[in-house]
Amino acid sequence: MHSVIVVPPACTGPDDQIRIATGERLAFGRAGTGGGLTIAHDGVPRVAGEITAHRNFWLLSNLSEDQTYVVENPEGAGEHIKVVPGRVDAPVPFEFSRVVLPAAGDLLAFDVWAPRHAFRSVTRTGLSGSLTTPAFALDRTKRYFAVLTALCEPRLRGEPHAPLPAVEQLVERLQSVWPTATRSAVYWNIDYLAVKLRLRPGPDTAEPGLRVNGKKESLVSLALRFDLVREDDLAVLTAAPSEVAG
Repeated sequence: MHSVIVVPPACTGPDDQIRIATGERLAFGRAGTGGGLTIAHDGVPRVAGEITAHRNFWLLSNLSEDQTYVVENPEGAGEHIKVVPGRVDAPVPFEFSRVVLPAAGDLLAFDVWAPRHAFRSVTRTGLSGSLTTPAFALDRTKRYFAVLTALCEPRLRGEPHAPLPAVEQLVERLQSVWPTATRSAVYWNIDYLAVKLRLRPGPDTAEPGLRVNGKKESLVSLALRFDLVREDDLAVLTAAPSEVAG
């Protein structure tokens, strides 16, 4: 059974996709890949690398002499791994991946899907004792969560390197769910989130620290790294506003 699907750069439909089964290998490069994936660009080595399917994940070998390859998770808002020249069989855990090859000033990409990822229920039943304390206690009905979601929105929408919105842009974006939003109120929620998520000490012990831009970047990095905000949460930016300023 095919476990990995490779989507070439110029793929126009399912017929152009390449399916490989567990244990099978697919070479890619500029030419001479023996029926593999051809990437016609002068900046791509003749034999650039190799993909190996392995049940619900895949392995990437970088056969170039001097170029590092990057494998991005399009659903991870910046999550990626680097595979240095000469690295063989580097495991790639993402269900959906984008392989980015630097090529003579261009960035070329093709996709690899590993749709057979398996999951089990994480519900705990029949266990005695106290409950585990949540790692991050966020209330999705509060305005601070809407602010955090608006901060993360550009990168959640598939632009992992998008600049973060300025406070004025946040105020405008939040108008539909928070008509009375102001710059000072948004600033307050950013400060509150930084304390709540332990990125800075509380006001009674705080020392002069990060500027707001630094706090925003830290908040978004933490939220996306640990899935505190997901693409589904963008709905809070169009939902009925909470009565609690939180």
